[in-house]
Amino acid sequence: MSKKESQYAPRKPRADASRNRERILAVARDAFTADSVNVSLDEIAKQAEVGPGTLYRHFPTRDDLLEAVYRSELQKLSDAQQTLAKSHTPVEALRAWMRLFVDYIATKQIIAPALNNIVGGPSRIYADSGAILTGAIESLVRRAVESGDIRPDLDPMDLLRALVGVSNVASAPNWKSSAHRLVDILILGSRQQ
Repeated sequence: MSKKESQYAPRKPRADASRNRERILAVARDAFTADSVNVSLDEIAKQAEVGPGTLYRHFPTRDDLLEAVYRSELQKLSDAQQTLAKSHTPVEALRAWMRLFVDYIATKQIIAPALNNIVGGPSRIYADSGAILTGAIESLVRRAVESGDIRPDLDPMDLLRALVGVSNVASAPNWKSSAHRLVDILILGSRQQ
């Protein structure tokens, strides 16, 4: 690479900048799901222990922050599929991923109305979601079928649809603990006889 090319090549973010960004995303996710998407960005910066300028440098608008929170949660699900597959038995990896999916749905349901108002609409934001989620659950179910833990006739999409249905009761008190119990029921119903 010539000196001129390296001069204009994008720089890798500094470690502290990456940590600040991740901390802002974590605080924003918690704030959006606990207090609603109307929490002030200055309050998010304060809770993340960064200055408002740092928050706005990473996320110039509320829409940018909302979209980043959504994409971050989706990426965590994708990464979790691979991590869980390495560290758990196939059926336990599937169970753990399904529980994470419930948490993802909870976050998505709370911020979805705001995401729908972002310029370009939700279809732009959600474009990669289906492929990522389908690929993750198909991989986990395939491993569980190959291990003999799960019935070979199980359609991974049926599990995904059931999880979305389970998660649609988000307005009920204690719905997350109920949804996690229902994940166990789904796994039990999917076991090899």
